[in-house]
Amino acid sequence: MDFSLSDEQQQIFSMARDFAVEKMAPNAARWEEEKALPRELLAELAELGMATICVRDDYGSGLSRLDAALIFEALSYGDPSVSAFLSIHNMVAWMIDSFGTEQQRAEWLPKLATMQAVGSYCLTEPGSGSDAAALRTTAKPDGDDYRLDGTKSFISGAGFSDLYVVMARTGASGPKGISAILVENGTPGMSFGAPEKKMGWIAQPTAEVRFEGCRVPRGNLLGEEGRGFTYAMTGLDGGRLNIAACALGAAQACLDKSVAYMKDRTAFGKSLTEFQALQFRLADMETELQAARIFLRQAAWKLDTKAPDATKHCAMAKRFVTDASFEVANMALQLHGGYGYLADYGIEKIVRDLRVHQILEGTNEIMRMITARALLAEHS
Repeated sequence: MDFSLSDEQQQIFSMARDFAVEKMAPNAARWEEEKALPRELLAELAELGMATICVRDDYGSGLSRLDAALIFEALSYGDPSVSAFLSIHNMVAWMIDSFGTEQQRAEWLPKLATMQAVGSYCLTEPGSGSDAAALRTTAKPDGDDYRLDGTKSFISGAGFSDLYVVMARTGASGPKGISAILVENGTPGMSFGAPEKKMGWIAQPTAEVRFEGCRVPRGNLLGEEGRGFTYAMTGLDGGRLNIAACALGAAQACLDKSVAYMKDRTAFGKSLTEFQALQFRLADMETELQAARIFLRQAAWKLDTKAPDATKHCAMAKRFVTDASFEVANMALQLHGGYGYLADYGIEKIVRDLRVHQILEGTNEIMRMITARALLAEHS
């Protein structure tokens, strides 16, 4: 078993971590205060090849899922909110690369690669969250067009992004009646709700995306009609790894902040590092993150090698890594005492940001269902 990274992977990680430390961490609080994604930073990330990470190298970086996990872990060391948004954009680009026609690839991937166009993903609805196959947004054929009607909720980038991959019902009820359709911002009949007021991910705009008689050409169908749900679930395998990596990188930042804080602080005439109980806390945090890191990278390797149990491992890794990362961040806040509760130290922001990683891309309860069903199927 070889757990080492290649020289190229080490360089990729170091480049992304340096960018996070220099360009993201110093500005994360300001972006949250302004409640605005930094378009100029997204353009800089695109110049580094991080806007189409897993897209084939005629239009993208052509990197692996493991490479992507390294990038998102490193970037989230600076700001998990912006990094997670970049993950969603990358999922959109990957779906177009994987399932789109050559015309769709040629039209959109160059724009997505440079962040001239930003992508968002529209699956969740007000009445269908975990039960995504129950979605009710429709796309009815009307001549040479589809007519879209319905509402998508909790959409990251709503109103900010330029292109939306929309899961809509083109057939009967159930997953086989769902198709994926590309909708460009500005299309008549498409509108956005008011920005949601959220606990975390404040820099990301999140809102409803509404369709009322929204007509798009039938050529905007992504892949085959009725295959959209399959595409969505396939895309979520990689998305779950990326979101887990974003949680891991931010939790590592919290641990590093905690070590530095304990070295600087004294209590009862001793450095905090001399208290055994606090040493044990650090040891547990380090152990949890190292275990999470190995698990995540194994799952990414399985997805890269198309292992038959890749989906199960992506679900397990997403559940384990996001739970462990949140607990580490929360413990870091506790170790900082009252200072951890203050915005100046950056810990409370990470705690708020990481809480949603246990919910999105499939709640961790759904990850348990996926894992259990796969396990039972293996023993049937």
